[in-house]
Formats: sequence, structure tokens, C-alpha cells
Amino acid sequence: MVRSGSVSTHTHLTWQRTRYPFATQVYIQSMIQNTVLAKQPELTTQQLRDLIVKGMQEKKAQDIVVMDLRRVKNAITDYFIICSGSSDTQIDAIAGSIEEEILKVSRTFPFNREGKANREWILLDYVDVVAHVFKKERRAFYDLEQLWGDAEIEYIADDDIVPAIQRVG
Repeated sequence: MVRSGSVSTHTHLTWQRTRYPFATQVYIQSMIQNTVLAKQPELTTQQLRDLIVKGMQEKKAQDIVVMDLRRVKNAITDYFIICSGSSDTQIDAIAGSIEEEILKVSRTFPFNREGKANREWILLDYVDVVAHVFKKERRAFYDLEQLWGDAEIEYIADDDIVPAIQRVG
């Protein structure tokens, strides 16, 4: 089924299965999503940062910290945004809220997700901005703020309001 010169998702998925017979369903779906999403306008780093903070605030994340790593030598990203939750259910909800806020605006998925199964430290990697959602005990143990001590650190108060961002595209 072809529409106006583009391949439908179903046809594309069938083609991917024949081309990559050992690829998992999830991997193939992510390849398709990344292909479709590549046409979407990208968020600026600042917009992405604000959306992540908003997603954290939506689920009552505690101790939100924005670490600006742009001036840190050999930094792997521009920003770390760190928060804490009091239970594994809450940190899962916070991570879901972050993804939902970004999807509403730009239909962008994280490049990588880690820790969803353990739900003690969930990492959402959006390349330029990495969100870390910790259980309180894990956050104290890893102490990323101390580890990346050269970064500029901004503490977000619970009542700080992040500017609204309009849908891109």
C-alpha cells in the first residue's frame, strides 16, 4: 500500500522483517519511528531541558537539579537533569511523564532508555540532554552532582514554573 510516493508503515515493517530477519520487533519499530520522526522539526536544547523539567514537576519529583555541562571539558552531553522520587512507582511515573511531555510537543523519543526494569535509576538519553530519575537512596549513593562538580548547577524549586512550549511543526 503506497500513498503519494511514500511507503506505508505496514509495507515498511514487512520490508524490514525480510531484510533483517533476526531483528526484534521493538528494534524494527524503533527504526521506523526514527525514520518517520527524522522529518519532524527538532527542539532546541533549551526547549528540551524545559520540557524535561516540566515532566518531572508534573509527577511531583523532588530535588530537581539542572547541571549545565557545556563548559565542562569532555562532557558527554550539554545538560544533566536530575530528580528524585520516593518510590519505584513514582520514578516510573516521572520517567513516563518526561517522555509524554516531549512527545506532545515534538514527537521525539529518547535515543536510549535505561533502568526501567529495576526502577531505582531511570535514565532517558535525548543526546543533548540526559534525564536521571533516581530513588532517593540511589541518588545519594551515586552523587552525580559531586561527580560532575565543575558543572554549573541550577536548583529548581517546587514552585518554579517552566515556560510553556508550543508544539513544534
